[in-house]
Amino acid sequence: MDKAKVYFTKEISSNSLVKLFDKLGVKLEGKVAVKLHSGEEGNQNYLKPEFVEDLIKHVNGVVVECNTAYEGERNTTSKHMKLLEKHGWSKYFDVDILDSDGEEVLVNESGEVIKKNIVGSKMKNYDSMVVLSHFKGHPMGGFGGALKNISIGLASSEGKRYIHTSGVEHASYEEMFSADHDNFIRSMADAAKTITDFYKNRIVYINVMVNMSVDCDCCSNAQDPCIKDIGVLASLDPVALDKACVDLVYKSSDEGAHELIERIESRNGLIILESAQRQQIGSLEYDLISVD
Repeated sequence: MDKAKVYFTKEISSNSLVKLFDKLGVKLEGKVAVKLHSGEEGNQNYLKPEFVEDLIKHVNGVVVECNTAYEGERNTTSKHMKLLEKHGWSKYFDVDILDSDGEEVLVNESGEVIKKNIVGSKMKNYDSMVVLSHFKGHPMGGFGGALKNISIGLASSEGKRYIHTSGVEHASYEEMFSADHDNFIRSMADAAKTITDFYKNRIVYINVMVNMSVDCDCCSNAQDPCIKDIGVLASLDPVALDKACVDLVYKSSDEGAHELIERIESRNGLIILESAQRQQIGSLEYDLISVD
């Protein structure tokens, strides 16, 4: 595959999000979903509404989320909506829980582990999507970026269980955390493929490398950031984008970088990039283009 273009700026601001989006040269048609992580109750690291306001208004987007599969304040629609209000999302934007009215099945016959992905039925209401991801570590996936955001992030509550267990129907909470780990990582790539097939050229990706903890924004008691902020990156290729972020962590001279690297490697997190490239979701080869 040809090298993907990944745009990068060290400027971490509301303006830089809009600037990098415009660099992609894509006009998103119709109703635009903005998939982001709204933050679990108690989490201190997630991207805040005020920071992303300019971008969401720039694309006239609706903030979308899906319910979680673990205990917390986002595992039911009613609790999730209350937390979206508490965190300020519904103050600034229209918000939508994609699996609040049921589920849809998307098929990936070429999946390496799972052949289907269970998403919120409301996803079909959106013509295009901005995937706005907070790049950071993750307790199970090693790291969370664009690929995780469109796989686990867009899966319904049941779909999340299905991915975690590599294809167990109606899995229990215990089964989610005792399943084969590497197959879980590959299953995320399988699920991501169904999303890129669904939206085709109507989806763009932005990763923000700020407040990077070894933990995800789904953790209510997340560790504080371990590495200094790096910047904002954008691409039409989620594989190249996540790979560029990982490479920037590995190249960082910050003394805390080793903590994030250890989290990525101990969870075999790079498997998702390799699997995603094999399924032609994107390329591991990219040109990093600096934007002033």
